Amino acid sequence: MTRQRKQAIAMRTPRQQSTSSAGIRRLDRAAVRRRAGIQRAAAAALLATATATAAATALPAPAPAGTAPPARAARTFTLNETGTLHLTSKHGFTLNEQGTATGTVRGTIYVHLKIVSSKRVTAEINIYPRNGSITGVGAAAYQRQHTFAAFSGSLSIVRGSGSYSRASGSGLSFSGTIQRSNDAVTVHVSGRVSD
Repeated sequence: MTRQRKQAIAMRTPRQQSTSSAGIRRLDRAAVRRRAGIQRAAAAALLATATATAAATALPAPAPAGTAPPARAARTFTLNETGTLHLTSKHGFTLNEQGTATGTVRGTIYVHLKIVSSKRVTAEINIYPRNGSITGVGAAAYQRQHTFAAFSGSLSIVRGSGSYSRASGSGLSFSGTIQRSNDAVTVHVSGRVSD
């Protein structure tokens, strides 16, 4: 600062010096307001970015309690099973058989075959594949031969469990033979099943 400038400042009246100080204070307050405005704008921009990020990454809200899960579309498949069974017990004209089913689902098979007349039989068939079971009931014409008896008719799927809990079907082919010497049974079931 020049000597002349210093002298000019020293020669100012107290009122001039007060006015100069007030101007400086106004400039300082304006600067503070500008800084505050900049900070508020930055904070608002940061909040908007955080909100958009949270909305983009948010997981779907859980379904309200008691809301049923989406319905599963029914599937249809062809059941084609052959069972070879042996007699486990016999009560009057009812043969209780157990064996192995091979084909579409495979597994243990149980057949309760009842000879209701010289020309007709009824049956309940239970197949136990992995992860469930399938139960059907049927009726068939029955004819005795020299060493065996043959039957042929139709069967309906009436219930299931596990992976086959919705199983249903009607008009399935149901046939087989009974060996007269030891009551061993072979059975064949085929047709369309919905699950």
